Order: sequence, then C-alpha cells, then structure tokens
Amino acid sequence: MKKININKYWKNKKKLGFHIYFLLFSSVVITISVSIQAVLSQYLTPIIEEYMEFPTTFFWVIFSLIVGGILSYFVGKILLKPIADLKNLMQEVSEGNFDVKVNKVSIIDEVEDMYHYFNLMMSELRATEIIQSDFISNVSHEIKTPLNAINGYTTLLSDKDITNEEKDKYLEKILYNTDRINELITNILLISKVDNQAIETNNKLYSLDEQIRRSIVSLEQKWSVKNIEFNVELDSINYFGNSSLMMHVWNNLIGNAIKFSPENSEIIIVLREKENNIEFIIEDKGPGIPKEEQKFIFNKFYQCDSSHKTEGNGLGLSLVSKILELVKGEITVKNIVPTGCQFKVTLKKH
Repeated sequence: MKKININKYWKNKKKLGFHIYFLLFSSVVITISVSIQAVLSQYLTPIIEEYMEFPTTFFWVIFSLIVGGILSYFVGKILLKPIADLKNLMQEVSEGNFDVKVNKVSIIDEVEDMYHYFNLMMSELRATEIIQSDFISNVSHEIKTPLNAINGYTTLLSDKDITNEEKDKYLEKILYNTDRINELITNILLISKVDNQAIETNNKLYSLDEQIRRSIVSLEQKWSVKNIEFNVELDSINYFGNSSLMMHVWNNLIGNAIKFSPENSEIIIVLREKENNIEFIIEDKGPGIPKEEQKFIFNKFYQCDSSHKTEGNGLGLSLVSKILELVKGEITVKNIVPTGCQFKVTLKKH
C-alpha cells in the first residue's frame, strides 16, 4: 500500500500555486475593466458619438487597455514583490552579509518554498563561513606552536657555550617539530583531496590483515616505550580498495590507541568477516571519550584535550572519517567498562 504524506498533501491543499493566483488576478483585472466600461458606456457613448469623429468601439478598446494596464501594474507589483524583496536580500549577501533571513510568510506556495530554501541556503553559508574561520584559526595555531618551538631551539643552538649533548637534544626537538608541521600539512592536503574526491582510484586486491600487521610494526617505537602489549586476532581477509588510503585509517586508529593507553596496558585488535561486511575493532585501556564529545571527535581540529597537552592536531579522526565515507564504510565509537575506548570500522566486502 502506498504511504500518503499527509503533511505534503495538507500543504498543497492549504496553499495555491503561483499560476492559480495569476489566473485569479487576471480574471479580476478583466472583470473590473469590462465592468467599468459597461457602466461608463451608457453615459459616455452619446457624448462620444456626438463630439468625436472616430468609432465608439475604438475609444472603448483604448479605454479598456489603459484601465487594464493600470490594474495590471498594481497586481504585478503585488505578485512580484517577493522577488524584489529576495533581490534586495541577495544584494546584501553579495556584499558579505550572511546574517540576512526572510521573516515573512506567503499565501503562494512557490513563494513560501522560495523563502524556505533561501533561509536554508543562508544557514548553510553561515555554517560554512564559521567552519572556514575556525579552520584558518586552528591551522594558524597548530603551525605556530611547532614554529615557535623551532625558533626557540634554533636560538639556543646559536649559543657557542652549549655542550654536544645539548646540541643533539635541541636538534632532535627541531626535527620533531618539523615532522609535526609536515604531518599537519600532509593531512590537510589529503583531507582536501578526499573532500573533493581528487584521489586516483588505484584500487587493487590486497591482504587487509597483513596491512594491519605492518601498521602495528611501523608504530613500534611508540608502543615499545610504553611497554604496551597487543592482543591481536586477525582473520585472513583480502580487500579490494586503495591500500595507501586505508593505511592512513589503521595508522591513525592504532596510533590514537597507543597515545591514550597507559603504560604496561593492552590494546585489543580484531579483524573479522561478518555477513557481507568486514569489521575492524580496536580497544584500548585509556580514559575513554566523554559521551557528550563523541559526536564531535570526527570534526576537523577537534581535540577532547583542549589544553593540547597530548600531541596531535585533531585531523587524524577527521581524515579517517573522510576516507571511510569515500569507500562507503562506517566508523563508530563507544566507551568500554571499566575503562577504555572502542572504535569499530565496518567495510563493505567487495
């Protein structure tokens, strides 16, 4: 049985379209013009026939055109006023004012829709402007912090009295902050490419479980210093996709688990097939993510640790989300009891 959209039906019944009002107003103009001509003709026709040389019919045609033109002018202004109002608002938008809004209602269905979609468009433009402003602010902050560090350590290196041990330490710090800037710029460019789907497909069949093992090994320097153990259960699964993009997903998720895990803890990683999907699950024993913040963690530059005590730029999970959206995958997050956090990635099995 076909489901009837009551709200849409009521809206169509409640308001008439522009063409209906045009026909109504046209009928009114014609009726008024003919009525005036009929009333005045009984008084003016004898005078016209007596004092004027041209036919009476010609006079009344001209008279009706003049009356009809005047009435049509005012009727047109009534019908076209919403368009004129929108034109003025659009002019304000073109001058950079994104706070404009139509606070009017109309009895004409198309005009009401125009108002609605204009307000919706302005809402999206305001959101985009805020996002761009925040993006510039966050990029400036994330680049400025390591640059200041580089500048500081470079100044210390200029001191001729420093020891070789101090010099090596400062150089290490400079290289570390240079890597931070490089990672930030790489992630920004990659997110931009994913957003615009400008990445070449380069899909191929490869071993997904082997790729995850390589990701764990590549991060050994980070987990070995914290003496973290891995409890890994990986089914042998072949996946058809862009391996370089998917490597970013695993590196970010495993890297985050390492970063927030306490020393001497365990990280659980599971890869399995479930029905027609592939599931990747990673659990850590860290502090977890406050429930009210979980819906924001995939936004660009969002960090639960607003003090920036932990290293990172808030782009990793945003990049993961964008890549999974591109490959029609999904990611979810939840806290686990008694402590820790679980991320689950679901991929379509091609």
